[in-house]
Amino acid sequence: MSPKQIAKIAKALADETRLHIYEAIAAQDEVNCGDICSIQVVGHATVSHHLRILTEASLVDSRRQGQFIYYRALPETLEEFNKALVGLAKQPVA
Repeated sequence: MSPKQIAKIAKALADETRLHIYEAIAAQDEVNCGDICSIQVVGHATVSHHLRILTEASLVDSRRQGQFIYYRALPETLEEFNKALVGLAKQPVA
């Protein structure tokens, strides 16, 4: 995993609202944006913004079914991220 991807994931998960959204998605097989809006205190536009950032960080992906967009977590991205962080921790300081 590149340093740029590590930073992108870290930034995506650093926001508390985004972290809660990710947790809500990861707790289920799939969830649509409307369901996420109903469990968050923020509006649809804000949720959409956070979902875009999570998608760009490859933490979630989406599929469209009719007028609904369903999101699912990509746990393999977190696994790779974790391995990359462990690798960074083991590198000697220059």
